Amino acid sequence: MKNFPKVVVALTVSILLTSMQSSWAVDKEVTPGFNHKIPEQIMTPNKVKTRIGDLNFYDGIPTDETLTKVYDHLDFIRGIDVFLNFIPATSIEGIRLGMKSLGVKNSNEVLVFDNLMDSSPLFLTGNTDTVYACAMLDLEKDGVTVVEIPAGAGPGTVNDAFFRFVVDMGAPGPDAKKGGTYIILPPDYKGELKPTLNGMQHRGKDTRITTLIAGIETKVWVAQSTSYTNWLILRGFLKDGKPDHASNMWRTGLKIYPLKDAKKPKTMKFVNGSGKYFNTVHANDYEFYEELWHVLQKEPISFLEPELRGQAAAIGIQKGKPFNPDARMKAILKDAVAVGNATARSIAFKSRDENAYLFAGKQWFTGFIGRDYQWLKDGGAGGRNMDARTLFFYIATVNTPAMALQIPGIGSNYAMTTADNKGDILYGEKTYQVTLPANAPAKDFWSMVAYDPQTRSELQVPGGSKYPSKNNKRDALVYNKDGSVTLYFGPKAPKGKPVANWTETTPNKAWFAMLRLYGPLQPWFDKTWAPSDFQLID
Repeated sequence: MKNFPKVVVALTVSILLTSMQSSWAVDKEVTPGFNHKIPEQIMTPNKVKTRIGDLNFYDGIPTDETLTKVYDHLDFIRGIDVFLNFIPATSIEGIRLGMKSLGVKNSNEVLVFDNLMDSSPLFLTGNTDTVYACAMLDLEKDGVTVVEIPAGAGPGTVNDAFFRFVVDMGAPGPDAKKGGTYIILPPDYKGELKPTLNGMQHRGKDTRITTLIAGIETKVWVAQSTSYTNWLILRGFLKDGKPDHASNMWRTGLKIYPLKDAKKPKTMKFVNGSGKYFNTVHANDYEFYEELWHVLQKEPISFLEPELRGQAAAIGIQKGKPFNPDARMKAILKDAVAVGNATARSIAFKSRDENAYLFAGKQWFTGFIGRDYQWLKDGGAGGRNMDARTLFFYIATVNTPAMALQIPGIGSNYAMTTADNKGDILYGEKTYQVTLPANAPAKDFWSMVAYDPQTRSELQVPGGSKYPSKNNKRDALVYNKDGSVTLYFGPKAPKGKPVANWTETTPNKAWFAMLRLYGPLQPWFDKTWAPSDFQLID
């Protein structure tokens, strides 16, 4: 046996004693009921104070009182999530119901605004400046559907039942205003037709395929929808400031029919929507959930991803099952939709996202935060910007890359404002001015429209104008010496100012404005041209 030096023995004994003392110290700190010290961050105290009140537990298990409180809250927040995340679906449903109320429900029936859209209908930020033609496609009933559009069509789009982009037509579409034939495939289509290249980057290239329509070889563009219900919305431009040419273009050149009926299609029916009151806006109360239930019954399961379907199912809305919440759940959902509506209005009218604002120090904001029609953050690395999507769909309709991309002279771009230069609400009993600098960057035209924040539709002025807007192609505006134009908004024409530049507002009501640029040009994209903020003058 070796003899270790005394110093080594002493050191070894010291280490052993230290180790024993450390072990003894740990043992003294053990969590009661355990053999070891349990990290505090994984433990739950018997009482936790939260914004929904005190939550009580027995050794981590919620008490009956806490269970009730937590589950009520869980159903409440899920009700809010469903409201915020399903606005696109109920918005399309609202449009379908509104058109149906005017007798426009089949694909061969078209709602056309022969004399432009005035402030009579409730229609999310509709414009007063183009001749709309819109139809609802039912791909479940009709199957593969053919749409023939005439040459000269302005921006047109097909959106699915969740307001997702399907295909553009007309000015931003692959036909590039030359007209042509489109085929829309149902989500469950299994035939030989395949979608063609329809993106804006393909404009000017003939990406059509040849197929038989009524026994005749026809060159067509093909797109496939993810839903049965689809909204077709087309716009025709004014000619000499009048809508007649565009109205005639739709009534004589637009054809919609099922491919299977191509040899004997039904006669097209056109209903003039100008001057008619009807509602296309989704509900902001409990009825919202009933509207959503109807949408899910119509569409295939594949229409939505499991996460979204799960949100709806969590509050009792599921395809193939009745929606019949008990008294407790119904009361919670009524509260949830009220908070959801308040949340959507906050996001839409006073965004906290600095990326929403178009110009430094100004109130103007965009509906396409991140310049993406899918509202993907950082190219998708940050997922979907849910608030950005809510902002857009609570205020507006029509989803297309042509409204978000920066392609000079193509499509359209928009800017909105709900406040004056000081950040205050725009009041209908006060008078404001806004100046657009010279050489507005719009190849086709620009317009400014006033809207009602309650309905997000064109502002109604009892006893006054039915067209709350100004348009540089339609109106005989008076320009300033430097080429700029100053517009005025208020209950009465301001003294000493051009009446032609004045838009009437309604006392004791708020309003907000949207600037549209059709065929936006580079100075808009690089922000070397910008409108002033609204300024209170009286």
